[in-house]
Amino acid sequence: MRELHNVAAIGMLVVLWGACAIFSPGQGVAPIVVRTTTLPKAYLRQPYRFEMQAEGGITPRKWQVISGSLPSGIALGIDGVLSGQATQTGVFSFSVKISDSDIPPHQIAKDFTLLVVTPLIVRWSQVPKINGHRVDGSIKVSDQTGEDFDLTMIVLAVNEHGRATAIGYQHFPLKKDTLDFEIPFGENLPQGSYSVNVDVVAEVAATNNIFRARLDTNIKVVQGP
Repeated sequence: MRELHNVAAIGMLVVLWGACAIFSPGQGVAPIVVRTTTLPKAYLRQPYRFEMQAEGGITPRKWQVISGSLPSGIALGIDGVLSGQATQTGVFSFSVKISDSDIPPHQIAKDFTLLVVTPLIVRWSQVPKINGHRVDGSIKVSDQTGEDFDLTMIVLAVNEHGRATAIGYQHFPLKKDTLDFEIPFGENLPQGSYSVNVDVVAEVAATNNIFRARLDTNIKVVQGP
């Protein structure tokens, strides 16, 4: 009888050991795989949100930056969401660790690069100046979004009394990745002292984004008699 009890006990231990082997944490769990390979570019001082993707492991998974740096204003949540508003441009390289909820957790690391650009760049090509009885100037416009712009430019000359005169207007599509596209402006003005202001608005229909830029002259443009 004792031998029978011993055999039964050994059999029970084998069954229990097999159950533990089957149901122990981590057994049969698919490895963590990061599906996100590249990050969409971010635009300076514009809202940014991107959910990084992974699969496998035991959920929930946790995301953490372990080296490198994100641009100021952008943060990575433990849920893998990059969000915020970048306050600096440049190329930012960083490494991320993804951990699952197993005990002990499975982990994987991956490197990423985030590019932050100024979406709309407007600069003087020719600072406004007197040409006879005209004020003439020009600007250069660049589109760094990778999308076409619906571009509007308005140029105002404001005299010492605050009266504004339009001396330039353009509204046209600007193709994506266009750099330093020159737009001239000019108009006759009565005698007086003027400041010239340029406002540019770029709309992106595909993403429903609107970007704005402004240029101001630092000197007065004085129209002669």
